Amino acid sequence: MTQPLATESTSLEDVLAGLGRAARKAARAVALAPAEVKNMALRVAAAEIRRQSGVILAANALDVADARGRGTAGSFIDRLTLDPARVEAIARGIEEIADLTDPVGRVLARFERPNGLVIERVATPLGVIGVIYESRPNVTADAGALCLKAGNAAILRGGSESLRSSRAIHACLVEGLKAAGLPEAAISLIDTTDRAAVGAMLAGLDGNIDVIVPRGGKSLVARVQHEARVPVFAHLEGIVHVFVHKDADLEMARRVLLNAKMRRTGICGAAETLLVDKACAATHLAPLVATLIEAGCEVRGDSAIQAADARVKPATEEDWRAEYLDAIIAARVVDGVEAAIDHIETYGSHHTDCILTHDEAVARRFMNEVDSAIVLHNASTQFADGGEFGFGAEIGIATGRMHARGPVGVEQLTSFKYRVHGDGQVRG
Repeated sequence: MTQPLATESTSLEDVLAGLGRAARKAARAVALAPAEVKNMALRVAAAEIRRQSGVILAANALDVADARGRGTAGSFIDRLTLDPARVEAIARGIEEIADLTDPVGRVLARFERPNGLVIERVATPLGVIGVIYESRPNVTADAGALCLKAGNAAILRGGSESLRSSRAIHACLVEGLKAAGLPEAAISLIDTTDRAAVGAMLAGLDGNIDVIVPRGGKSLVARVQHEARVPVFAHLEGIVHVFVHKDADLEMARRVLLNAKMRRTGICGAAETLLVDKACAATHLAPLVATLIEAGCEVRGDSAIQAADARVKPATEEDWRAEYLDAIIAARVVDGVEAAIDHIETYGSHHTDCILTHDEAVARRFMNEVDSAIVLHNASTQFADGGEFGFGAEIGIATGRMHARGPVGVEQLTSFKYRVHGDGQVRG
């Protein structure tokens, strides 16, 4: 269901309270739905997205035009914009979620006690998941589909800048729910730009939201983490590092670094800081910096980086903590893997970090000691994505240490309960 704006006879508070109650009721129906029913809803929704591609693109064109009219940054416009290929990717992502093994009811552990009791730990849905997001209309589909597959109800609140696009995509999800005989309240979209809706969700809608997932800029995530009265899966920033070790192959390093930074600069897995080992600076530094600059990336570096290329701008202390989400990268020369790890620990955000090297022992040390949700060896940081992990999609990247960490897919959207089987045992 798409939740309308409040009317003269109903306040926004009343509307949202009703939405919370409907989502709680729907969550029980979805939790008990067989896998084939949930999968039917997803496949119909994917087909409807393809059928309604023109409607979705027309709605998105209006959103993009408004954003351009407001002078919105190019990186933000990229996240907002849909084209036929991106719409097809949305549909395909929903189908991939349908193809996943149903996470609900999985027996996670089974053991027998000396008294004969057999205990099973079994995966169960979380309940009602509130998702608050900005700019990316594909999140409407990803979040709704992932929550449904994991047996949860979803309450979605997209940003005002993508509201038309989100409405069009959400309508396709609703068609899937109806076709499968599931309640429309299983995936609800709050159809208002009123910021009070966010506050109501963070308060939990009278206890009807079990977890909040924010997906957007630093200010949104910071507000959610500060105000939420329910658990939060989130990352505040993606300050992503690529460390080029002395034993890195130069051509591989150039290829991976360029992709990590420039494939899409506005995503949270985009590289924001380059660290180059002092031991290979003479051979690797200038070519790496030149590759970035010639691809249109501004490089801000320390004195060693500036000495390697006159086009480099001086870096400040703030640059080491910057999530640019743009064609800008900070760069520094470090004295070996230990210094690289120290830099990441000091300035990183525990999101995604990468080492490029052919020294397996050094790679193991880096991957063991860097405390990030995702750590890569000889691969682009842009693989920090639930779809690339085989999750079908993701609802976000969690950088906390409780419950979920890294891409949040269907398995991370479940909890568990214990089933205890006895034969008349009593406790002495």
